[in-house]
Amino acid sequence: MASKKKAQFDPKATLQQIEEKFEMFQILNEEGEIVNQDAMPELSDEQLQELMRRMVYTRILDQRSISLNRQGRLGFYAPTAGQEASQIASQFALEKEDWILPGYRDVPQIVWHGLPLYQAFLFSRGHFKGNQAPEGVNVLSPQIIIGAQYIQTAGVALGLKKRGKKAVAITYTGDGGSSQGDFYEGINFAGAYGAPAIFVVQNNQFAISTPRDKQTAGKTIAQKAVSAGIPGILVDGMDPLAVYAATRDARDRAVNGEGPTLLETLCYRYGPHTMAGDDPTRYRSSEMDTEWEKKDPLVRFRKFLEGKGLWNEEKENEVIEQAKEDIKEAIKQADATPKQKVTDLMEFMYEELPHNLKEQYEIYKEKESK
Repeated sequence: MASKKKAQFDPKATLQQIEEKFEMFQILNEEGEIVNQDAMPELSDEQLQELMRRMVYTRILDQRSISLNRQGRLGFYAPTAGQEASQIASQFALEKEDWILPGYRDVPQIVWHGLPLYQAFLFSRGHFKGNQAPEGVNVLSPQIIIGAQYIQTAGVALGLKKRGKKAVAITYTGDGGSSQGDFYEGINFAGAYGAPAIFVVQNNQFAISTPRDKQTAGKTIAQKAVSAGIPGILVDGMDPLAVYAATRDARDRAVNGEGPTLLETLCYRYGPHTMAGDDPTRYRSSEMDTEWEKKDPLVRFRKFLEGKGLWNEEKENEVIEQAKEDIKEAIKQADATPKQKVTDLMEFMYEELPHNLKEQYEIYKEKESK
């Protein structure tokens, strides 16, 4: 009997060759030193300072939001500290006409894209006015359903393409979100139709308590782009310059008709998954926290700017005080907003009330009028 011939290729070797192509893109190292001069984005001194200002402001917003949550003055809240470079630098690379479809941790991006801060607070409280972006502010409400925003982004991006708009739709999820079917469907649809979309996976190492290596056998999440026939880039998500450069390049290619991009930003959340009872000490070690704190995006960017004479303690304190004042005023404005009524919920949920709710609507309407 003739012996079976050995396969002409080794599938494991082929996989390894693919995975080795996904090296981490970085511009600033942990000491704030440029390690990739050729990739430096063209940002003016004023733009570099503004990016730092927004990151510091966002760190304070996170701290104050946690305090407000503990006081019972905010509802649902997902901490963002540690992910400022991933979130703020990617939004900084956008244009006003671009659309952001955020996940529930991505409130800072839509605030910097134009959503008033008091409305972000109302969103946390579950108030319908928190979901009503002003005219000209191209954002959708933060998505609570994990991964659903990926499919929505493919649709919005295709709509932009069909209308001939020079704009992109960008969305965010976490490493856990990349395990959802919606994730694959979204990137595949956008790839098939060449839609101008940017898909960001903020790999902060844990989906609540589940570590990244339990999400997938893949060495990276970025390599999943191969299956959709689109570019995938692994980015140092603690490096604001790398995140900006990768996002800006993805945007440029998208508006020039070259289709979508998947970005995996390696980052870390310092706090719990949400303020709804998660205890990260049960699944993360203090050694891991310390190791990632050394990579802090604010620290490395501060060192970089200080070395260029563009940042100092006085500038940072001014930003901190301004953030505190803005937050104080925004929460007052949120407090002054009329409380949501049951009839409001019914009116916004249905264009035409179903028969079984019409009677209830009249009952509540009468109670609210008293």
